[in-house]
Amino acid sequence: MADTLTKTDPGAVAAPTKSAPDTAAAPAPTPIPTVIADQVDIVYRVHGAATSGRGAATAALGRILRRRKGGDDGAERGVRTVHAVRNVSFTAYRGEAIGLIGTNGSGKSTLLKAVAGLLPVERGHIYTDGQPSLLGVNAALMNDLTGERNVHLGGLAMGMSREQVRERYEEIVDFSGINDKGDFISLPMRTYSSGMAARLRFSIGSAKDHDVLLIDEALATGDRSFQKRSEARIRELRARAGTVFLVSHNNKSIRDTCDRVLWLERGELRMDGPTAEVMREYERFTAR
Repeated sequence: MADTLTKTDPGAVAAPTKSAPDTAAAPAPTPIPTVIADQVDIVYRVHGAATSGRGAATAALGRILRRRKGGDDGAERGVRTVHAVRNVSFTAYRGEAIGLIGTNGSGKSTLLKAVAGLLPVERGHIYTDGQPSLLGVNAALMNDLTGERNVHLGGLAMGMSREQVRERYEEIVDFSGINDKGDFISLPMRTYSSGMAARLRFSIGSAKDHDVLLIDEALATGDRSFQKRSEARIRELRARAGTVFLVSHNNKSIRDTCDRVLWLERGELRMDGPTAEVMREYERFTAR
């Protein structure tokens, strides 16, 4: 039986007692996986790649005629396969912010689209806990509608209720900063600069807590002030038990935001580890 603590007179010498159990040494909670990529291959098939100088329409007509004649159906000429992602495996956990880096054409955006369910995998599997949300520079907003209408429609598209959109509307507009130099929120999106549109997209997309938020260069067109606000918002999303993937060519943004980095090169996962270690090796590689 454990000894009980007793009250002693001031100044009295306390008798030795058994120390209480050390609760600080309790095991850390088991990390919860949110995305598992298991030996994933993604392949694009490019039609009309070898047309001997003919136009795309002529090549397409040739393929149709060949199919009607019963030949050259599956392995048709002029079809080239591009292996965009090769045998990539990783596990992402709740509360992580993971940067995806690599030179142009390394497969970063392709991998994000596959995680979001927008591209099929050729081989392997991708498992997700919850619904991934992809936020990219080309995220669909309607150019003929005002920024205000896009805020409401974008919020509803993410699963927010009308009441939730109304409650967060001012916060979304203020965060985007597009009204700092005028009442642009009441103007059609087609009148916005690329930077204004990107800021509004990110503000809408980050207004809701996500199980998995995939950000593809969506911060690239914002100014440094907005990038700092965005990085702080990403940290908030992580703190609320989400997982964030960030594709960016801005190494400082990756360092400031992510605690882990996946480095893809020519579709292959070259390195997966702590941000400082991976970025150091990546910058040596790109400096050659």
